[in-house]
Amino acid sequence: MTDRIARLDSRALVKVSGPDARDFLHNLLTQDVETLAPGALRFGALLSPPGRLLFDLFLWGEDEGVVLDVAAEKRDPLIQRLSMYRLRAKVDVAADDRSVFVCWPGVMKGFIADPRTATLGGRSIGEQTADASEDEWDAHRLAIGVPDPARDVDDGTYPIEANFDLLNGIDFAKGCFVGQETTSRMKRRGEIKKRMLPLTFDGPAPAVGTEVLNGDLRAGEVLTGRDGAAMALVRLDRLDGNLSVDGRTVEVRRPAFLT
Repeated sequence: MTDRIARLDSRALVKVSGPDARDFLHNLLTQDVETLAPGALRFGALLSPPGRLLFDLFLWGEDEGVVLDVAAEKRDPLIQRLSMYRLRAKVDVAADDRSVFVCWPGVMKGFIADPRTATLGGRSIGEQTADASEDEWDAHRLAIGVPDPARDVDDGTYPIEANFDLLNGIDFAKGCFVGQETTSRMKRRGEIKKRMLPLTFDGPAPAVGTEVLNGDLRAGEVLTGRDGAAMALVRLDRLDGNLSVDGRTVEVRRPAFLT
């Protein structure tokens, strides 16, 4: 397949700069920010104190600070949340008007490999020439089996349910971050009962929230999708057997990063 480039209008940027920028973010986010070198890219999140997923983030290291790549509709709420935490920290938090681009299936010049899994391709901020649509990129993401946290989660989702632990989104060795206690306990004790996994089926995607059934038992619910495929939040103890949605047979596909 020829490499493609798309601009992600669904994403926006926030720049955090100042002498305390890295320490400030390091104490908040699930990812190690202190060692984030200029030109490096990492994946992480900002959680609520009880450990629920609030913002999925890509962290771009720059000489003067860190740029956060977040869902466009969540940029202002993220700025507000970071400003609430700022207190006496010497940091500036402001919108960054540059654009976010992705390339796939390979990592082209001027891009950095997606930190979640190499099969996704690469990411870039700034200016690129796009030759594909965001919808085409979304189809590629779903084919790889990676959830879109900006669309597939609600305010009750834990990051591990969205596979952040498998997609390099949580550094369990870094020390404290907001929501760490719950997140670390779930991982340490194996209390992972549900995960987001891709479904395959014939025909159009079921409506968001449609039940996934294992016989007569509820096995999960459909999240976002398209013809032939969708993401679903499923119970791991109910994947064996005949699964169906709206009377249609469905199969759960285990992505390579899960095996």
